[in-house]
Amino acid sequence: MQSRPYQEHPASGKWRAMLVVGLGVFMGTLDMSIVNIALPTLVERLDTSFVTIQWVMLGNLLVITSMMLGVARLGDMHGKKKLYTAGLLIFTVGSLLCGLAPNVGWLIGFRIVQGSGMVMLQALGTAIVVEMFPAHERGRALGIMSSIVSVGIAVGPAIGGLIIGLIGWRWIFLVNVPVGLITFTLAARLLPSQNPDQTGERFDGSGAFIIALSLVFFALGMTMGQNRGFDNGLVQLLLIISGIGVAVFVITEARIRHPMVDLSLFKDALFSLNLVMGFLAFLVMSGLFILPFFLQLVKGYPTHQIGLMMMVLPVAMGITSPLSGDLADRYGTRVISIIGLVIVAVGCLTLSTLHTGISVLGFILRMAPLGIGIGIFMSPNNSAIMGAVPQHRLGVASGLLALSRNLGSSTGLPLAGAIFNALVLATAEIPALSSVTDAPAEALVRGVNGTYRVAAYVMIVAIFLSFIALWLDRRRSRDV
Repeated sequence: MQSRPYQEHPASGKWRAMLVVGLGVFMGTLDMSIVNIALPTLVERLDTSFVTIQWVMLGNLLVITSMMLGVARLGDMHGKKKLYTAGLLIFTVGSLLCGLAPNVGWLIGFRIVQGSGMVMLQALGTAIVVEMFPAHERGRALGIMSSIVSVGIAVGPAIGGLIIGLIGWRWIFLVNVPVGLITFTLAARLLPSQNPDQTGERFDGSGAFIIALSLVFFALGMTMGQNRGFDNGLVQLLLIISGIGVAVFVITEARIRHPMVDLSLFKDALFSLNLVMGFLAFLVMSGLFILPFFLQLVKGYPTHQIGLMMMVLPVAMGITSPLSGDLADRYGTRVISIIGLVIVAVGCLTLSTLHTGISVLGFILRMAPLGIGIGIFMSPNNSAIMGAVPQHRLGVASGLLALSRNLGSSTGLPLAGAIFNALVLATAEIPALSSVTDAPAEALVRGVNGTYRVAAYVMIVAIFLSFIALWLDRRRSRDV
């Protein structure tokens, strides 16, 4: 596949674009990590249940996942700056409404509004950065973006705890309003206005509807599977409908003149392999939510200490991502990606050795390789994906990249939960409907160990795929 033509931009212009996109990415990442730790507070303050409060996260996730590809396609057709700035404004207004929500029902609805803006930031931010930087600086630029994500994840719990404790839960949303308005103003002024990459094309409304509905059914099925079990009839029906929807989408896209997703992109085996490897990496990373159970129920650490210990991963990612991006620019993406995946696999194996007598330092030393490996892998892998598509498909490629991350997270979380839950209950020999919080410490340890052994197997598959990608890449280079 031909590489995209690069349009030269002044050095100051590309770094201004990085600033604007970075602020939007940081704001969205920070919001998600803050809301995660606020859920227990929201249950109490809004007088609701745990099952209901999950929709504060789920409603946001569903709209982001279902709209991702449609927004990416519109960005290619009508200009990325227009949609990105619109996304900033919608996200800011949604944040204001969330902060003013009178009850949990309204909060869930306003979180959907907020997600409608956030999806524009996720789907188009990477594409804007790639357009602004030349190929030999792409890895560095995407490494910086990965670091921004890591910082947002790392500082979110601490900032959220302070905000909730000092001025109340509403301000975890209201704090986005001034930052959002500033970022919107900067985006309107600093992002370059470029002509749309595609003209004379029509938006594929039927394709957008089919894939959105399919992804909603998938996200609902995976989420409900956590509570009802994946042998539940409704859960299985949702997942079957989702699979049928994807098949119908592919058939539809192959037949129409102006498809939402150019299926010819997937004829490039390297592009497809990179997306799958990214999906597998986020599949593994989404299982981190089981570690606080170990730290709290087995080790008895207080919540604030657990938050600090869990910062090891995003801090490690933030340090290594820009470094790996620079290395990928110098030496190519393939070998750097393989090194990152091998370190992730090592991290999974070290976490599978956690035990009841582990010290704080012992936990950190076992956790760090996972963050280091993810940081090393992500920047070159993202660079390889975005560098494999032509200019007029950058928006869709950015959307597919973000979608692979979201699907990895939405799939990995319930799968890791199911594996952990099954191992804990089996070890403790207690009824299937019991809560893991009732299990003895040794059973919880076995659950964590077994879950991360499975995660290591997943990463071995990703490493195998990365060697295939390296072989294909070198064969392609010889043929040129």
